[in-house]
Amino acid sequence: MPRYYLGVDGGGTNCRVRLANDQLETLAEVKNGRSNLQIDGGEPAYKAILDGTRDVFRAAGIDYAETANTYACFGMAGGRMDSARDAFAARKWPFAGVKVYDDIDIAHAGALGGAEGGVVIIGTGSAAMSIVAGKRHQAGGWGFHIGDQMSGAILGRELVRYSVEAEDGLVAASPLTKAVIAALGGSNQAAMTWAFATEMDLKLLSRDGSEGCDDALIGRAPGEFGKLMPLWFEYLEKDDPVAARMLDIEMGYIDTYVNWFKGHGAKVMAIVGGLGQRLFPNLQRLYGDFVALPKYEPLHGAVILARQNFASN
Repeated sequence: MPRYYLGVDGGGTNCRVRLANDQLETLAEVKNGRSNLQIDGGEPAYKAILDGTRDVFRAAGIDYAETANTYACFGMAGGRMDSARDAFAARKWPFAGVKVYDDIDIAHAGALGGAEGGVVIIGTGSAAMSIVAGKRHQAGGWGFHIGDQMSGAILGRELVRYSVEAEDGLVAASPLTKAVIAALGGSNQAAMTWAFATEMDLKLLSRDGSEGCDDALIGRAPGEFGKLMPLWFEYLEKDDPVAARMLDIEMGYIDTYVNWFKGHGAKVMAIVGGLGQRLFPNLQRLYGDFVALPKYEPLHGAVILARQNFASN
């Protein structure tokens, strides 16, 4: 009977699914919608993985019924909380076994190829984890509202905030701030409407079913702020002063984590995530051999962890 392993890299922007055989050779890979566990109770993530599973089996030319002989590992954005991971693993899945991790765990497994050291995710979200002398250390990854300081979502939000202030005349404007306001509708009023997602006509319901909820707020998802990163890089390459200011903010956040890693003895910090890898030349100039590119991507790390968890089943 064949045995398969399915790995998921569930990011805030998209969800990647890979199907591999018992030798961890890739049979097929697909991409689907965003999959942060903290968004809508994990429902979009659940749909993205189920749809991705159907797509990846179809792409591999393997009957979907073989999910019963497939062991899966999900590394999920928004998976920092034990309760969120446990609830997601307890959903109805077609697999022989499922293990849900924070996305930092699959990043670590892939980036360091099983060796000790540190890894940072710097993408739509951000987090850090290391294993030193057999001890696991973790920081960050607490989500858009209270954490993710190194992330594209937070940097995008800071860029929007600064651009709105510039449009009000409170701080110096630049071509980048003008481009941001134009991208969000052409005025601060339009930017506010965008930030609250007003045009989506969304409604919050209280537990009793009535409309309105005093202790919650509707607004743009982290990935929507992260979509401003290409615009930022475009103007950074043009030596835009506000783009440079945002770079200083980003590098300051990263430096905090570098000091944290060195403080508990990590000898290397692998950089995972689109934003982080785009910034890798800057990081290498500052930190030399302490920073490294990953050996394997997080998606392969998920497949590795799937086999590690279920090889004896």
